[in-house]
Amino acid sequence: MAKILIPFLLFPLLAIAADEEYTIQIQNHRFIPEQLIVPANKKIKLLIENKDATPEEFESYELNREKVITGNGKTTIYIGPLSPGKYPYFGDFNQATANGLIIAK
Repeated sequence: MAKILIPFLLFPLLAIAADEEYTIQIQNHRFIPEQLIVPANKKIKLLIENKDATPEEFESYELNREKVITGNGKTTIYIGPLSPGKYPYFGDFNQATANGLIIAK
Protein backbone atom coordinates (compact mmCIF):
# COMPACT_ATOMS: atom_id res chain seq x y z
CA MET A 1 0.00 0.00 0.00
CA ALA A 2 2.82 2.41 0.86
CA LYS A 3 4.38 1.89 -2.59
CA ILE A 4 1.13 2.95 -4.21
CA LEU A 5 0.81 6.11 -2.10
CA ILE A 6 4.37 7.38 -2.65
CA PRO A 7 3.80 8.62 -6.25
CA PHE A 8 0.65 10.45 -5.17
CA LEU A 9 2.43 12.06 -2.24
CA LEU A 10 5.24 13.25 -4.53
CA PHE A 11 2.90 14.63 -7.22
CA PRO A 12 2.55 18.10 -5.60
CA LEU A 13 6.35 18.40 -5.52
CA LEU A 14 6.59 17.50 -9.20
CA ALA A 15 4.01 20.14 -10.07
CA ILE A 16 5.98 22.81 -8.20
CA ALA A 17 9.27 21.82 -9.87
CA ALA A 18 7.79 21.97 -13.39
CA ASP A 19 9.11 25.23 -14.84
CA GLU A 20 8.31 26.69 -18.22
CA GLU A 21 11.17 25.76 -20.54
CA TYR A 22 12.59 27.88 -23.35
CA THR A 23 15.47 27.18 -25.71
CA ILE A 24 18.06 29.66 -26.94
CA GLN A 25 20.59 28.56 -29.54
CA ILE A 26 23.99 30.00 -30.28
CA GLN A 27 24.77 29.82 -33.97
CA ASN A 28 27.35 31.80 -35.96
CA HIS A 29 28.16 33.69 -32.74
CA ARG A 30 24.54 34.93 -32.42
CA PHE A 31 21.72 34.08 -30.05
CA ILE A 32 18.59 32.67 -31.69
CA PRO A 33 16.06 34.03 -31.02
CA GLU A 34 17.48 37.45 -30.25
CA GLN A 35 14.32 38.33 -28.29
CA LEU A 36 12.55 35.87 -26.04
CA ILE A 37 9.19 36.70 -24.46
CA VAL A 38 8.47 34.90 -21.19
CA PRO A 39 5.70 35.22 -18.62
CA ALA A 40 6.41 37.59 -15.75
CA ASN A 41 6.42 36.34 -12.17
CA LYS A 42 7.25 32.73 -13.08
CA LYS A 43 10.42 30.71 -12.72
CA ILE A 44 11.88 29.93 -16.16
CA LYS A 45 14.17 27.13 -17.31
CA LEU A 46 16.46 28.22 -20.16
CA LEU A 47 18.11 25.50 -22.22
CA ILE A 48 21.03 27.08 -24.07
CA GLU A 49 22.45 25.04 -26.97
CA ASN A 50 25.73 26.11 -28.53
CA LYS A 51 25.75 24.98 -32.17
CA ASP A 52 29.15 26.63 -32.76
CA ALA A 53 32.41 24.71 -32.40
CA THR A 54 33.82 27.40 -30.10
CA PRO A 55 32.70 28.17 -26.54
CA GLU A 56 30.49 31.12 -25.65
CA GLU A 57 29.63 32.73 -22.35
CA PHE A 58 26.02 33.64 -21.60
CA GLU A 59 26.19 36.73 -19.42
CA SER A 60 23.59 39.12 -18.03
CA TYR A 61 24.10 41.70 -15.33
CA GLU A 62 20.34 42.23 -15.00
CA LEU A 63 19.68 38.49 -14.56
CA ASN A 64 22.80 38.01 -12.42
CA ARG A 65 23.87 35.03 -14.54
CA GLU A 66 27.17 34.04 -16.13
CA LYS A 67 27.76 30.63 -17.68
CA VAL A 68 30.24 29.27 -20.25
CA ILE A 69 28.74 26.88 -22.79
CA THR A 70 31.31 24.65 -24.48
CA GLY A 71 31.45 24.33 -28.25
CA ASN A 72 28.65 22.03 -29.43
CA GLY A 73 27.47 21.84 -25.83
CA LYS A 74 24.40 22.81 -23.87
CA THR A 75 23.50 23.98 -20.41
CA THR A 76 20.47 24.85 -18.33
CA ILE A 77 20.02 28.15 -16.51
CA TYR A 78 17.12 28.98 -14.21
CA ILE A 79 15.91 32.56 -14.00
CA GLY A 80 13.07 34.34 -12.26
CA PRO A 81 10.52 34.87 -11.23
CA LEU A 82 11.04 38.07 -13.22
CA SER A 83 9.15 41.30 -12.78
CA PRO A 84 7.71 42.68 -16.03
CA GLY A 85 10.52 44.31 -17.98
CA LYS A 86 13.46 43.82 -20.33
CA TYR A 87 16.55 41.83 -19.41
CA PRO A 88 19.49 42.04 -21.85
CA TYR A 89 22.12 39.34 -22.15
CA PHE A 90 25.22 38.91 -24.29
CA GLY A 91 27.92 36.48 -25.31
CA ASP A 92 31.03 37.64 -23.53
CA PHE A 93 33.35 36.05 -26.14
CA ASN A 94 31.54 37.65 -29.13
CA GLN A 95 30.03 40.86 -27.81
CA ALA A 96 29.76 42.47 -31.26
CA THR A 97 27.31 39.82 -32.53
CA ALA A 98 25.98 37.75 -29.61
CA ASN A 99 23.29 39.92 -28.02
CA GLY A 100 19.81 39.09 -26.83
CA LEU A 101 16.88 40.31 -24.79
CA ILE A 102 14.45 38.51 -22.51
CA ILE A 103 11.14 40.34 -22.19
CA ALA A 104 8.97 39.40 -19.22
CA LYS A 105 5.29 40.26 -19.73
